[in-house]
Amino acid sequence: MSRIRILVVDDSVVIRKVLSDTLSEDRTLEVVGVASDGRIALAKIPLLKPDLITLDVEMPVMNGLETLAAIRKLYLKLPVIMFSTLTERGASATLDALALGASDYATKPSNTGNPEVAIARVRAELIPKIKALCGVGPLKLQPLPRTRPPAKVRVRSNSNSPIEVVAIGTSTGGPNALAEVLPRIPGDFPVPIVVVQHMPPIFTRLLAERLAGRSAIPVEEGSADTVLSPGHAWIAPGNFHMKVARAGLSCRLYLNQSPPENSCRPAVDVLFRSVAAAYGANVLAVVMTGMGADGVLGAQEICDAGGRVIIQDEASSVVWGMPGLVHTSGLADAAYPLDHLAAEITRRVVQSRSSHPHVDLNSFATLEHPAK
Repeated sequence: MSRIRILVVDDSVVIRKVLSDTLSEDRTLEVVGVASDGRIALAKIPLLKPDLITLDVEMPVMNGLETLAAIRKLYLKLPVIMFSTLTERGASATLDALALGASDYATKPSNTGNPEVAIARVRAELIPKIKALCGVGPLKLQPLPRTRPPAKVRVRSNSNSPIEVVAIGTSTGGPNALAEVLPRIPGDFPVPIVVVQHMPPIFTRLLAERLAGRSAIPVEEGSADTVLSPGHAWIAPGNFHMKVARAGLSCRLYLNQSPPENSCRPAVDVLFRSVAAAYGANVLAVVMTGMGADGVLGAQEICDAGGRVIIQDEASSVVWGMPGLVHTSGLADAAYPLDHLAAEITRRVVQSRSSHPHVDLNSFATLEHPAK
């Protein structure tokens, strides 16, 4: 099998060397060139024909956002991973880059004081993302028919229970996917939404703020002891697991820094297990684009409790790892393209609650249209 050809673009000589040396140690990867700014990178792309580009955010002459915009005009499907600092400025620029079409991002290993630690972080975070975006990994999974259940259908005697909470898990490609889903949720949505997006601190807060500015429902970063309320979404904060638990007649958010699960904190499995315990059969779980296996064990517990699970389809996912594993485990009711997910979430929630007189079905007539 031919190696994945990588072009490293960064104005720092040190970072270029760390990336080049570390990536080249992997036999499936080959650094075919480096560039110190965007203008040089654009000139090298047609000559080197890379399979993927790592792109620094802040560079002289032509910065990362300008370079990315130019790349997307010429090479629509070329994977680009932004490489940014774990700062407010770096996080903001990274979210801008994802909105412009970056495939994913990785954070620079800064202030470690130890070159070996920096190299280990590159190996742990960047290399798996490169392989996932270039299709190196497990065998390609068979897609689930969009509106059919899997071959093994569980008999859930309480599957008609009203949905009381929606739990969403996502990773690679998730920020843009959430930007398609949450702004399409109507303002009078009758249940709370809890979300895990694999992201570090600062990033999750800025993501929540951006989504809030586009959505009809309030969107916030989760905080400890928050009481869940209908028509409100909370995103797990970076570096904290987020759980839901009963507290008297209400449900509250709880945060902890227990060990990572699936190499993630926050982890989807942690959230999914908690909503299964707190809400039983009254859960709709949604697993969206993302690499890895996070979410499948939690989805199993939701199904065992009588809840429902749907997934984003393969065609619209940046990486079909997380939803694909839920599918192959026989846990998904159905798969839907990204632009149908918000409508399907809303339809299922409203339909499950239609026997309740306080639910006004007419208020959801415009659910196909994102909020302005």
